[in-house]
Amino acid sequence: MNGTPNPLIGVIYHWLGGFSSATFYVPYRGVKRWSWEIYWLTGGIFSWLLAPWFFASVQTEDLLGVLGRAPTPTLLWPVFFGLLWGFGGLTYGLTMRYLGLSLGMAVVLGLCTVFGTLIPPLVQGDFAAKLLDTPSGLIVLLGLAITLAGIGVVAFAGARKDAALSDAEKAETVAEFNFRKGVAVAVFSGIMSSCFAFGLAAGEPIKAISAQAGTGPLWTGLPILCLVMFGGLVTNGLWCAWLIAKNRSAGQWLGRGAVAAGAPLAKNYLLSALAGTMWYFQFFFYTMGESQMGRFGFSSWTLHMASIIIFGTLWGFAFNEWKAAAPRVRAMVWGGIGLLVLATVVIGYGNSLAA
Repeated sequence: MNGTPNPLIGVIYHWLGGFSSATFYVPYRGVKRWSWEIYWLTGGIFSWLLAPWFFASVQTEDLLGVLGRAPTPTLLWPVFFGLLWGFGGLTYGLTMRYLGLSLGMAVVLGLCTVFGTLIPPLVQGDFAAKLLDTPSGLIVLLGLAITLAGIGVVAFAGARKDAALSDAEKAETVAEFNFRKGVAVAVFSGIMSSCFAFGLAAGEPIKAISAQAGTGPLWTGLPILCLVMFGGLVTNGLWCAWLIAKNRSAGQWLGRGAVAAGAPLAKNYLLSALAGTMWYFQFFFYTMGESQMGRFGFSSWTLHMASIIIFGTLWGFAFNEWKAAAPRVRAMVWGGIGLLVLATVVIGYGNSLAA
């Protein structure tokens, strides 16, 4: 493939990444008689370690040489932001447990869009110059306000659903549904998950080094994923190790213990590997899409967020998470999702004026 960007192809890649992100938790639903920390860490080894290094080594010319030529800060900052992002990924999984796919993804990703847009100018000290003193900045702020409105509508729908359903009905759709706990976890996850974008930005110089080594334009971002996701591995690995020690659940990998008695081990390993690999693919396709957007690169984050929200909502309805909710509550959910998608368009337009 030549080096000329193709935004249409870039959009397709972003939507493939969004589908992967929205779908990754689906295989975990088929894991039986394993505790959360066991299947989360099993899948995580694929998503944070095996998949990033495998695909980067295949598609990058002289991967170790590229990383070796990068300045030390360029290597450390992506790992640091990956550590912070790891908290977001960790609690992202918990959010799915407590809120379900559609509600959980809408709240987390809406917040991720807000923080991912606001935090960089605040840290860089040019918040006013970028967002308050220019037409493009004001449009972006309008998009963020719409995002918050969308989150509010979806969260209110979740509260209405929570109040109307019996404990048995809640367990039938989302086994551990807990609205208050889920929203609290989702807020934290949204803040921490936005750090992934900062990790990619911090490793940006590695793309040029990779290109100089002969790597094709689609793949120059893959070495950065190795660094950011290694940070995520450390955070998630430590937390899961603590839970495994606390719950004495390590034997479940071998089918031992009361919880894991009769567990379909081969199926559990395959489903966890599939889930972890799909979790990685969202970023794999994101870097490919970003490389193709050219002067429309401003829209990459918003395209990614919008596609995840849409596919996540479709999965939520496919799994009947809202079946027992009143029609007006389901309509409210779709209205909130519509606001979130509209917000990504508005933010993207605002960014385009500044591009």
